[in-house]
Amino acid sequence: MQIRLDKFLADAGIGTRSEVKRIIKRKSVTINGIYVVKPEIKVNPDTDEIAVDGSAVALRGSVTYLLHKPAGYVCAVKDSRFPTVMEFVPQNRDLFPVGRLDKDTEGLILITNDGMMAHRMLSPRSHVDKMYLAVLDRPAEKKYAAFFSEGVDIGDDMPTLPAGLKICDTDDPELAYLPKEYHTALCPGQAVLLTIQEGRYHQVKRMFHAVGREVVYLKRLSFGPLVLPLSLKKGESILCDPEKLSAGR
Repeated sequence: MQIRLDKFLADAGIGTRSEVKRIIKRKSVTINGIYVVKPEIKVNPDTDEIAVDGSAVALRGSVTYLLHKPAGYVCAVKDSRFPTVMEFVPQNRDLFPVGRLDKDTEGLILITNDGMMAHRMLSPRSHVDKMYLAVLDRPAEKKYAAFFSEGVDIGDDMPTLPAGLKICDTDDPELAYLPKEYHTALCPGQAVLLTIQEGRYHQVKRMFHAVGREVVYLKRLSFGPLVLPLSLKKGESILCDPEKLSAGR
């Protein structure tokens, strides 16, 4: 896994991105014994030996929480208007959310201090699946699956990447994640599972809007190899298994 040198040093606690750029440019950093002056050079922390003023640098101990995000919270370290997901995890580990969920969206969000893991999980090149359970205002049609599989024009410069759509059956286990008020009120075809590999602004909602449907409830059930435990209550978090987070490296 390669990462920019300035980002590696910032993640290791050497300083902010601007501070480490100055450190690099004054010829204080070596990679495998060779001085470098370009902050954008790529390093592999697993194989490269990186030092600042002769002292080896390693990433700080990493920690990642899997949080069941409630609606009403934003995925940011700080926000001047709304409460953030950081209220649900310890505040002393330089943590930050991995990507974003909309304020009204529930479900799985990762909160970590592992910059490399976050980059790997969010990079389009990694093709990390994210599965969402959505309730629509009207039933989905079977033809949507083929339409989504080809990518959807949602008004951006490029169509979305191909996505997987499944219209839920009444006995699908994923329906257990729905709030109680939906259990008896759903019409056939109103609940769907959508799997995407991107995280564009309001992407799920915009994809369904493109086919004439509106999302009235949205929950993320999985992110890569991690699945939201059905027993994990809203606002609760658990520590992630490092082995699962390293899957797909």
